[in-house]
Amino acid sequence: MKTCAPLLAVLSLAAAAAPAAAQSPAPSPIQPGYWESTNRLLSPIRTSKVERRCLTPADVDKFLAGPSNHHYDCNYPMRTVENGQIRMSGACVERKKGRQVQVTAEGRYTQTSFHITANIATEFAGIPISGRASTDARRIGDVCPVDAAGLTMK
Repeated sequence: MKTCAPLLAVLSLAAAAAPAAAQSPAPSPIQPGYWESTNRLLSPIRTSKVERRCLTPADVDKFLAGPSNHHYDCNYPMRTVENGQIRMSGACVERKKGRQVQVTAEGRYTQTSFHITANIATEFAGIPISGRASTDARRIGDVCPVDAAGLTMK
């Protein structure tokens, strides 16, 4: 179960990064506010994690620019976000161990929600591991709760 946590983290990053490719100066693909995401590893082992985060207007660009967390650095050379559809392909590298995870994903988005499903492939102890994961996120409020201050983007 512990080995699945990094895969959930990668999927979370993939989903968060997806809207970054919007090319037009139109409004941001997602709105700032209080967001909740449910990240699921669907295979090879089923796990789920719910996260909430506060996105201020200043955080949205960082959030959409292809964020990395303290576990992974991610790069998506193929990314298309238009007309409510998301497609991306790339890799994330685990910072501590250097393990690489290949990610291909597709889904849909609105300004207040998104759904993305990803295929993930890596190697663990010389054994190829592949999986499928999904993230469903929704904006749950205009204003973040006072106690959510620690959940803002860093």
